[in-house]
Amino acid sequence: MQRGDGLDSVLLCLTAHSPADFAGVPGVLAILADLKLGTRPAELSNSTFVPDGATYWAHYDHISEINGSFNIFEKMWAAWYAWIANDVLATGIMSFVMHELVYFGRSLPWMICDAIPYFQKWKIQDQKIPNAAQQWRCIKSVLFTHCVIELPQIWLFHPLAKAAGMSTDVPFPAWTTMAFQIAIFFVLEDAWHYWLHRLFHWGPLYKSIHKIHHEHSAPFGLAAEYAHPLEVLTLGIGTVFIPIGYCWFVPDFHVMTMYIWICLRLFQAIDAHSGYDFPWSLHHFIPFWAGASHHDVHHEKFIGNYASSFRWWDYMLDTEAGPEAQQRRRDKKRAERDAKALAEQQRLSMESMGKDAAVMGSQIAVEKKTS
Repeated sequence: MQRGDGLDSVLLCLTAHSPADFAGVPGVLAILADLKLGTRPAELSNSTFVPDGATYWAHYDHISEINGSFNIFEKMWAAWYAWIANDVLATGIMSFVMHELVYFGRSLPWMICDAIPYFQKWKIQDQKIPNAAQQWRCIKSVLFTHCVIELPQIWLFHPLAKAAGMSTDVPFPAWTTMAFQIAIFFVLEDAWHYWLHRLFHWGPLYKSIHKIHHEHSAPFGLAAEYAHPLEVLTLGIGTVFIPIGYCWFVPDFHVMTMYIWICLRLFQAIDAHSGYDFPWSLHHFIPFWAGASHHDVHHEKFIGNYASSFRWWDYMLDTEAGPEAQQRRRDKKRAERDAKALAEQQRLSMESMGKDAAVMGSQIAVEKKTS
């Protein structure tokens, strides 16, 4: 429900007391429950109820008291926005910290795998293990890109998201709604990534921009965002602005969905650059999933396999790389050559049969005249 200043005052007055204080007043508890649902996080922990300078957990406890229907994640979310008391700042800090924790946290297991010989049997290019100097150089470059290129985008994200109608309210959407929207983003981002990545392999753009990303012919997890700043910026448009554009047309979109999408996209990008193909890797169960086996060949051959998440663009447009793709092309050319030879043989056979029929017809005509 929409609340004006009058209803806000009622909320402030009522929630200043415990629900038990109004147990004998008909309808008040129902009003309280109604007023507390679907509200902005900051409204759930107004400074009237929580003293200035209160801790995050004080806000959390207060929100838990006034609305026990929220789950733990919704309470933590609402308490964060109430504690910071500035939506742009709250979203910006949370976005940047989340990005850094996920990026380097997901890269860490692959660094451990590179350091333990046992895992080398699953390394796709097992003769090319990144050394400490390469990894440290990559970390410095990635941190620079994150702070100089991605951080400004993160601070602009909240105003753009709110302008598009993206919600930061609680409760969160249903998980089925979030899953459906994220699936759409994966498909659309994959198309954006394929065409832009393929464009970056055009001569001048490759030499001036994309060549940096290909310094490592055998990729590793940390190198997922090791690239020219302009490449990070333009490829990142598919990850950030596709959801914002979606929100213009479908208002039922929440920032939490955006965060889950970005986390999954980071997982996909880092895993694709990991250089490892395990028996339990996702592409063994989802045939059209790209994964490390798909992208590793791109770095090794420097061409083909341009898509990020799925294989269908490379398959449909015949830009797949690697031994299997080459074998399919050879088989296809052989089949086309055999079909062409068979068609030519059939044509010659038909011509021969036609000539024989003409000769026989002439002979029959001659015999009739002489008889």
